[in-house]
Amino acid sequence: MQYDKYTIKTITDAEDIISATLAEIGIEGIEIDDKIPLTEEEKAGMFVDIMPEGPKDDGIAYVSFYLDASEDHTEILKAVDEELKSLKEFMDVGECTITSSQTKDEDFLNSWKQYFHQFYIDDILFIPSWEEVEAPEDAKMVIHIDPGTAFGTGSHETTKLCIQALRKYVYDDLHMKVLDVGTGSGILSIMAYKFGAEYCIGTDLDPCAVPAVKDNMERNGLADKDFQLIIGNIIDNKEVQDEVGYEKYDIVCANILAEVLIPLTPVIRNHIKPGGVVIMSGIIEGKEEIVAKTLQDNGFEVVEINADKDWRGIVAIA
Repeated sequence: MQYDKYTIKTITDAEDIISATLAEIGIEGIEIDDKIPLTEEEKAGMFVDIMPEGPKDDGIAYVSFYLDASEDHTEILKAVDEELKSLKEFMDVGECTITSSQTKDEDFLNSWKQYFHQFYIDDILFIPSWEEVEAPEDAKMVIHIDPGTAFGTGSHETTKLCIQALRKYVYDDLHMKVLDVGTGSGILSIMAYKFGAEYCIGTDLDPCAVPAVKDNMERNGLADKDFQLIIGNIIDNKEVQDEVGYEKYDIVCANILAEVLIPLTPVIRNHIKPGGVVIMSGIIEGKEEIVAKTLQDNGFEVVEINADKDWRGIVAIA
């Protein structure tokens, strides 16, 4: 499908009110392009693991919206123009000029790939599915991963902490079962299998995880029967909890923000075996103490708190 793309050049201080104004007119799918750096918590709240270094903020913002190219846009563009003129009367909105161009569905689907390239975690090489590269001899293990448009590849510090802990605590001769909460692209479950786990099950809130995990499992030689993915919130959904099963997992891993790990902790206490290992990450520096205390209050013994830049990973024993 062809789309007409309309881009308003404005300033960063005005991008929110312009976006809200467009939404009130009935325009959906607004896109903002600016050079304001993301905070660490904003990065963690995204499913994207590799964030490119951006240019210096220049105060300029571009607010874009997309309309079906086969339709007449005269009335809606007139409404946009009138609303922008009204905004100019009481606040600084910069140039507030509008330019137009055409684009296709596939442009949205593929433009983000320029930011993702092969990377190492220790001696493990991760290769995005669209890169055709030959693994060097020093790569002990090669993982082919496609983050999709909504999930991370695994190179973010929080995911590194989880993978390094899985490597330490998964033993290939103990028939270990792993519960992966917040599966996303399936990277942690794939790594658990590669380190020797017998069976993994994952939960995720987003149905988009289903095709993402399926594709990544296949890329790494794992069949559908090797992995079960349950869509739903394990924290408050009894059906999900029942399907996951109780006191059956040797390892539970979760790479999620601290605000989610805290209510998750008493829930996973019911699913892990006595003596099982909990691996938690996604914890911004300064919040590791409250997560550790929550684990302790629920009968876990905290045995490791690991750091990578501004992020913390916790390992605890049930």
